[in-house]
Amino acid sequence: MKKIAVIAVIALLFASSCSNKGDGQLVGVKDRPSVLDLTPFGMVYVPAGHYLMGAGDQDVPYAYTNQSKSVTIEAFWMDQTEITNNEYRQFVYWVRDSIAHVLLGEAQIEDAEKYGHYLKYKKGENEGEEIEPKLINWDEKIPWDSDNEEVQEALSPMFNKVTTRYYHYKPTGLNTSMMNYEYWETDYRNYRDPKDPEVYGASYKEFDKEGYEYGGMYANRPSSVGQGAHRFNRHEVVNIYPDTLCWAHDFTYSYNEPSVLNYFANPNYDNYPVVGVSWIQARAFCHWRTHIRNVWLLSNDYEEEHVFRLPTEAEWEWSARGELLVSPYPWGGPYTSNENGCFLSNFKPQRGNYIADGYTKTAIVGYYHPNDFGLFDMSGNVAEWCDDAFDKSSVNFTHDLNSHYRYYARKDDTPEKKRKVIRGGSWKDISFYTTVYKKDYEYQDTCKSYIGFRCVQSYMGPHRGEVGKSSHVY
Repeated sequence: MKKIAVIAVIALLFASSCSNKGDGQLVGVKDRPSVLDLTPFGMVYVPAGHYLMGAGDQDVPYAYTNQSKSVTIEAFWMDQTEITNNEYRQFVYWVRDSIAHVLLGEAQIEDAEKYGHYLKYKKGENEGEEIEPKLINWDEKIPWDSDNEEVQEALSPMFNKVTTRYYHYKPTGLNTSMMNYEYWETDYRNYRDPKDPEVYGASYKEFDKEGYEYGGMYANRPSSVGQGAHRFNRHEVVNIYPDTLCWAHDFTYSYNEPSVLNYFANPNYDNYPVVGVSWIQARAFCHWRTHIRNVWLLSNDYEEEHVFRLPTEAEWEWSARGELLVSPYPWGGPYTSNENGCFLSNFKPQRGNYIADGYTKTAIVGYYHPNDFGLFDMSGNVAEWCDDAFDKSSVNFTHDLNSHYRYYARKDDTPEKKRKVIRGGSWKDISFYTTVYKKDYEYQDTCKSYIGFRCVQSYMGPHRGEVGKSSHVY
């Protein structure tokens, strides 16, 4: 009887805790969903803070891009190192496998559906229509080595072919032109024409049910109240394979062909920063990383969402400074070497003595000491994409809270509108470009052998008036 009574009391307490009655009082919702409070793998916590953005004592090229601005930054998580070849390769393999599943699902072969996606609704009022997005069966192994000619034929578009005397085709390598990642992005600040088919796709109607034009915040300023998310959606199709030829293209009269063949594909470079990735490809990577993380969270009954993205310029500089607010370098002090003469980052020392810092080109990530936030390679190695568009005058009109200037350029926009901020300098740059305050730019659709990126994730917990790293909130 005692056990039964205890069980009854527990059941009563559970029932009361899930009740939303509150005896007629305002008590809020009792049954909160599960919340995951773990440090994202490979990331470090960057606390909220305030600093003088752009403050520096040099302007070697007299570019006048280092204007100062008082900025406050909220806390966030940041990748401890740049994204490596091995990490980016996971993205490439995921896209490769998804395309293989689709090709096998479309092929007229036995058990095609188990390998790929279900192309058509089998019954019901939508019978015969294609399913979007495609429903891929990830649990089924892809038969890459199958002897079945139909399977080989279905997968053949994924490989480059050479015609031989004895074979219809012979796979010689991955057909990188097919490595397209397709996704829909929610953009609440869309500065582009709401009728632009490049944004919403040719199949979208010009007006929705209420008569409003499709667009973002500045297209009739629609409220989120009672509005569908479709209003802010943008369709993207991005070829995500790195430009491995960037090593040969970036330097005239320089023999860099070995890097073309080896850098991305060779396992010896697994832990080196990925390069040859454009700003557009880096953002696609962030979207994919968000997708696979949230799929895992949903499958484990967590209702929160994690969003990975490129850092804003203000976030990047705050992270690089590590609260050393007047130092030109992440490690503190005005010098690029320590008292023993060892260089503290990977750049171009002296008058082109590339090997003096230990590496002729890129260095393995985490080789040099981290800054006070625990971040590696914020100075040198590879420059890093930021989410901001580049404008010399942006410091004058951006907000002083989480400063951010964004413009997503169209394909037919002028080159000036396609400029995106890069920070940190690289292995090919002199020390001035590796300072924490120096800003530069590159075009969003270009790939360089000296530009990589890292991701950030907004910290969604309460900051509780934290000041500096002495009051981290985990």
